Amino acid sequence: MTDMMHAVEISEPGGPEVLRPCKRPLPVAGYGQVVIRVAWAGVNRPDALQRAGSYAPPKGASDLPGLEASGEVASVGPGVDWPKAGDAVCALLPGGGYAEYVATPAAHCLPVPAGMALREAACLPETFFTVWSNVFQRGGLQSGERFLVHGGSSGIGTTAIQLASAFGARVFATAGSADKCQACRDLGAERAINYKDEDFVEILRGEGGANLILDMVGGDYIRRNVQTLADDGRLVQIAFLQGPKVALNFAQIMTRRLTLTGSTLRPQSDLAKARIAEALREQVWPLLDAQRVAPVMDSEFLLDEAAQAHARIESSGHIGKIVLKVS
Repeated sequence: MTDMMHAVEISEPGGPEVLRPCKRPLPVAGYGQVVIRVAWAGVNRPDALQRAGSYAPPKGASDLPGLEASGEVASVGPGVDWPKAGDAVCALLPGGGYAEYVATPAAHCLPVPAGMALREAACLPETFFTVWSNVFQRGGLQSGERFLVHGGSSGIGTTAIQLASAFGARVFATAGSADKCQACRDLGAERAINYKDEDFVEILRGEGGANLILDMVGGDYIRRNVQTLADDGRLVQIAFLQGPKVALNFAQIMTRRLTLTGSTLRPQSDLAKARIAEALREQVWPLLDAQRVAPVMDSEFLLDEAAQAHARIESSGHIGKIVLKVS
């Protein structure tokens, strides 16, 4: 092993073209950390936001993009009981996934599910951590409740549909084409709503309203989501593709006992992420081992083709996850 590795960095804020290959020093496993020899890295919208200059990495994190990866543990820092060197894992990362090696807290690693290839395993951490923490922990989704997820064909959406269905919820999803709506239905959505020619507010109100909504659109969807909620309903916001600001009458929040909440994953503490990982291992990984849920794969690119991968995710033409083949 040399002391340098191949990686892809953000040369300056901008479009996909600002991603460029580079050489970086090999990471070293600190206390409680492991270094992973990356086989595959997931590509997510937060990577594109970071590249554009609107989502800075937290203090101490690598400036390289990449929030999830799979591969083999190359080295283990002090204070780590699991995983061991040589173990195959997938992991949530503070950054740095677009590289041959990456350091991350050992507690953010999870075993590769039974029978799953590393390519698919690389797609699990970012979306499954996000969905579990927001839909089930923060949103409190219960069996039998009506759940609406926007962007149903995205990595988050396809994961949310499967997990909500597996835990007994009635699932509704929005998407922007017939093919994407069919993909949502195939994954377990009771109703897929083409937002270009159907009104999700009207459809969900006809069903009694949504008990829980997971939204990453924002903008005017915030007002419409509140209209869509059943009494005592919950709205969980995880992104703002159309902006974070809207005029909203808060009287209905009180009179209908609504809950508006949200979170972002990356800035949370290592301990908070470790607790999410523990819950996933106990409650979701058995579903993956049994192949009751699985990541939906869209496309793959070589590491040096990261710019093409970013163009793909920003086109919104994808269904499911995009990955980079690293080694």
